[in-house]
Amino acid sequence: MAHTHDHSHSHAPTEINRAFIWGIGLNTAFVLVEVLAGLYTDSLALLTDAGHNLSDVASLLLAMLAFRLAKAQPTSRFTYGFQKSTILVSLGNAVLLLVVMGGIGYEAIQRFSSPQPVPGDTIALVAGVGIVINTLTALLFFRQKDHDLNVKGAYLHLMADALVSAVVVVAGVLMPRLGWYWLDPVLGLVVAVVVVASTWSLLRDSLVLSLDGVPTNVNPETIRNQMLKNPAVLDVHHLHIWAMSTTENALTAHVVVATELSGTELYQVKQELRHSLEHLSIQHATLETESPDDPCLDTHHH
Repeated sequence: MAHTHDHSHSHAPTEINRAFIWGIGLNTAFVLVEVLAGLYTDSLALLTDAGHNLSDVASLLLAMLAFRLAKAQPTSRFTYGFQKSTILVSLGNAVLLLVVMGGIGYEAIQRFSSPQPVPGDTIALVAGVGIVINTLTALLFFRQKDHDLNVKGAYLHLMADALVSAVVVVAGVLMPRLGWYWLDPVLGLVVAVVVVASTWSLLRDSLVLSLDGVPTNVNPETIRNQMLKNPAVLDVHHLHIWAMSTTENALTAHVVVATELSGTELYQVKQELRHSLEHLSIQHATLETESPDDPCLDTHHH
């Protein structure tokens, strides 16, 4: 049975690529504005936000690089190509953010002892621009965010940023009117905490994937049951599932099939299995078939 329909999202890469280029351009321009405004007004809230936005630019650049690397052709040494780089990038990205936020938290705590008066209206204005830019960039990634961990990372960052900018706007308006200049370092800390919290899951997921853990969107039990639904399959063992990149997963398994199957029937069973696995986010399946009376060579894995 030949399957004509295709599961690949061919339009996604170009769309994502364009999103990356726009996102990087817009955010880089904004970071420059924000750093200058932050230095000019001596506002920690603005500088924190600039640091945060700069890490966004870095994460967008890294994610775009990983995306390009994942398309590179395999070589005799890197037989899977460089797809795994996407996982390492999202790990690096998470670590980078945590480091940046540690530095900002430290600076905020230093400032509590002597809050400086800062021009709130300027801060509010700059942060207002931030809301627009972050929301626009986040929307560029919205459609593709569930297909890839790095795109999801970028999307989450940008949404968090828009939220942070909104808080900074409110603070900017309140500070000069109420004389609450302690709001500036408080915001610095709040931003840092929000970012660390949103980065934690990214760190965890990318660590799991870099250790060849089963990706979160894949359930081994569901996969095993799906394979056993095939009438020709008697048993499945040595099931290994891992991520080749943030978008592609691989599986290897020993499949026990009825002895009387012909070569053609065996081929068909494998095709059917591969096809049903594609629907469960497994893009590369390597299946070894055995008959029930074959002693499995590698018994210690059962």
